[in-house]
Amino acid sequence: MTETDNEKAIRAIVGGCVKSYASGFADRHIAEIDDEDGTINMKIHNVFIAALGHEIQYYSALARSLDSSLGNMLEKMAIQIATLHYKVSQHVEGFLYKEQTDYIAEILEQYKRHAKYPDVEDYKKITQLKGSIVEKRHESDYYLVDEDTDRHYLIELKIGGDLDNKKARSEKEALLEQYCILTNKIGDENKVKILFATAYNRYGEGKPWKQSSVLQFFANDELCISRDFWNLVCKSEKGYDIVIDEYGRNANYISEALNNIKNTYLPI
Repeated sequence: MTETDNEKAIRAIVGGCVKSYASGFADRHIAEIDDEDGTINMKIHNVFIAALGHEIQYYSALARSLDSSLGNMLEKMAIQIATLHYKVSQHVEGFLYKEQTDYIAEILEQYKRHAKYPDVEDYKKITQLKGSIVEKRHESDYYLVDEDTDRHYLIELKIGGDLDNKKARSEKEALLEQYCILTNKIGDENKVKILFATAYNRYGEGKPWKQSSVLQFFANDELCISRDFWNLVCKSEKGYDIVIDEYGRNANYISEALNNIKNTYLPI
């Protein structure tokens, strides 16, 4: 695929996803206007927010719904774009060794106690640990295979980067077990890469990633923040710019959807 064809395909996916999302978001919320179990109606009974006025009550409920559903749309959009260049799966299954899981638990405990900082070298040569076989299956955010280079990417995607301190260890553990499963199967650790990814940089595009719960368990070489993530799934150094530009060109559909919902719930 040429760069021009790739850009056209990416723009078509982004535009289509945004328009479909805007239409569905508006239709769903407008249809729920008289449903007490509707997305907005269920969230407007916070008496402490209600005391601030009807408009604040409405906007507070809608903002939470928008943030959540928009994130889901971006995840699906990224998967659709990735299918242009990768074999995409959302699970990994196979075998690993008990000795590998024991080693993973050991290094994660060191990270937890701040006894050492994460480093990709920590799990290199882990395939040399063998012994009792354990069969396992993991659901994965993104498992991408570049069939041109035979490179495998295991990606944990948090749209805005939020990774709860209580979940950071388990997320890294799951990725390391998937790494073992794949490297045991492939026989070459150099072909498998673990990545913690975000759709945008909460600290500002191009600025260092500073979230402590991420840095406690993920090495800098494992971070795939904002531009790097979109460039990877688009398989283009211009991927991020293309996605952001096309999203901006279609953002008015979401704005119109929000206005339609507002006019339904807050009629003049």
